[in-house]
Amino acid sequence: MMGSQIWQVGVWIWVSFFVCSSFSPSSGSRVAVPDGGAGSSQGTVFVDGKSAIGRIDDDFVCATLDWWPPEKCDYGTCSWGLASLLNLDLNNNMFLNAIKAFSPLKIRLGGSLQDKVIYGTEDEKQPCVPFTRNASEMFGFTQGCLPMKRWDELNAFFQKSGAKIIFGLNALNGRSIKSDGSAVGPWDYTNAESFIRYTVGKNYTIHGWELGNELSGSGVGTRVAANQYALDTIALQNIVQTIYSSVGYKPLIIAPGGFFDGTWFKEFIDKTTKSLDVVTHHIYNLGPGVDQHLVERILDPHYLDGEANTFRDLKNTLKNSKTSATAWVGEAGGAYNSGRNLVTNAFVFSFWYLDQLGMSSVYDTKTYCRQSLIGGNYGLLNTTTFVPNPDYYSALLWHRLMGRNVLSTSFSGNNKIRAYTHCAKQSKGITVLLINLDSNTTIESKVQFNSSWAVRHKHRNMSHKRIILLPKDSTMPGFIREEYHLTAQDGNLQSQKMLLNGNVLSVTSSGDIPSLEPVHVNSTLPITVGPFSIVFVHMPSIVLPGCS
Repeated sequence: MMGSQIWQVGVWIWVSFFVCSSFSPSSGSRVAVPDGGAGSSQGTVFVDGKSAIGRIDDDFVCATLDWWPPEKCDYGTCSWGLASLLNLDLNNNMFLNAIKAFSPLKIRLGGSLQDKVIYGTEDEKQPCVPFTRNASEMFGFTQGCLPMKRWDELNAFFQKSGAKIIFGLNALNGRSIKSDGSAVGPWDYTNAESFIRYTVGKNYTIHGWELGNELSGSGVGTRVAANQYALDTIALQNIVQTIYSSVGYKPLIIAPGGFFDGTWFKEFIDKTTKSLDVVTHHIYNLGPGVDQHLVERILDPHYLDGEANTFRDLKNTLKNSKTSATAWVGEAGGAYNSGRNLVTNAFVFSFWYLDQLGMSSVYDTKTYCRQSLIGGNYGLLNTTTFVPNPDYYSALLWHRLMGRNVLSTSFSGNNKIRAYTHCAKQSKGITVLLINLDSNTTIESKVQFNSSWAVRHKHRNMSHKRIILLPKDSTMPGFIREEYHLTAQDGNLQSQKMLLNGNVLSVTSSGDIPSLEPVHVNSTLPITVGPFSIVFVHMPSIVLPGCS
C-alpha cells in the first residue's frame, strides 16, 4: 500500500467492489443491449495494480495510407477507389475532421507498392509516371512515382490535420531479384537520400523513416537477407543523421515492416543495436479476405489468443538483445488482400481490433498501425464517402480513454470475455475494457484488485471481504464511473452502424465527428456487458500504484 502517496486519509469501509454498466444514477434507465432471450451470468475482473506490465506510446493508435491505384482488385472486387496517396481527396472536410479528432493521429505511409515507388526530385533521372496495371509485374503493377508537387500537397494537409507521419521508403531500389525470389545486392539509397533532403529543405516534419515493406523472413513478393537488411538500415541511419544534423529533432529509424520470423528478426535486431529505434511487424492473422470463416475466427477466443505468441516472442527477442529499439505493429488489417466487405469494415471487426490493441499493449507494443485509415475493405473510414466505420469510433475511444500504463488483468466467469485495463488517460484512475464474444449471455461483473495495495483482509474467515481506504472527499454509497457501451445497430454484427449507449454514432451535417458521451454509473453496481457488446469503463476514483 502506498499510503499518503496515493490515498488521502479517509474512512475504512467494507466493500466488495462492484462496477456496473447500464444504469444511470440519476434516471435509473437501462442502456439498450441485445436481448434475444439471453441468459445472464456473473463474473469478476481481477486487476493487479501494483505495477505496470507494459507502457504504450501516448499516441498508440496509428493508421495507414497506401499506394494502391483504383485498379487494385482482389477476388473480382476493386475496393480501393480513390484512396491512394496519389489521388486521395485532401479537401474533404470529413477526412480532415476524422484525423484532427485524435490530436494527434500517427499515420504510416506505405504498403506493398512502396518498394516500387521512386521520388520525383530534381536529380531523379527517370520519368515520374504513375503506376500502371501489369499482371506480369510483382504485385500486378509497374513502378510508380511520387511527384514532389503531390508531396507538398500531402504535407500541407498533414500539417493542417496535426498528424504525425511515418514514411515507408523504397528498400528494393538497386537490388536484383533472383529466380528463387530473393533480392540481392545493397540498397541504392540515392533517390531516397534526395527525397529526404527535399523533405528537410521544405521543413516538413517526419516522425519516422521506415525502410521497406514485408521483405523480412520469407518475404511477400521477394525477400532480403537479415544481414543485408541490417547494413541497409545502418546506411539509412547515417543518411538521416547527416541530413538532420542542423535540425532540432531527429526522426525515428524504423524497420523492417514485415511478418515476424524469429530467426530473421533476431539476427537483424542484434546487428542494428545502435542504429534502429523501432522494430515493426505486420499482422494478418485471420487469413485471406475471401475466406468465409472470418466472423467465426473473430468470435473465437482461442483463435484470438494465438497471436499472443508473436507479441511475446518479439518482446523476448528485444529484451534479450542489447538494442534499445521498441516494438510497433506497423500494419494490421486482420484479413489480407484488402479485407472483406461487411466484415472488416463492420461492427464485428471491433471485437478483433480492440482485442488486438489490448493484447499488443500487454506485451509492451508501443504503437499499433491499422490498415487502413481509408481504402480497401478494412478502412476506418468509408472509401467513397469518408464516413467513419465502426472501428473508427473504437479507435477514438481507445485513444481518449486508455492511458500509457498497462495493468495485468484477468477475467473469471466466462471464457468469452476479453478484459484489459490501463491507467486512465484523462484522470488518475483506470479504464477497463470488456469485450463480450458470447451471443447469448449478459455478464454481470464486479472488479477486484490485488490485496497488496489498498485492500486488506480483516479476518481469515471473511477473506471474501475487502477493505478499501477511500479518498477523503468520496461519498457513499460509492463513486461514480463513466461507461461507454458499444453495440451493433439492430443487433446485426455485420452492420456498419455502431451504437454508443444505445445511440447511433454518425457525423453531423457539416462533417463533424460526434461527441462520445458516457453514461454515469454508481460504482457499487455491477458492470453489465450485453451479448456481443463492448464496454469501456472509466473509474477516475480508483488510483493504483501502477498508475502513480
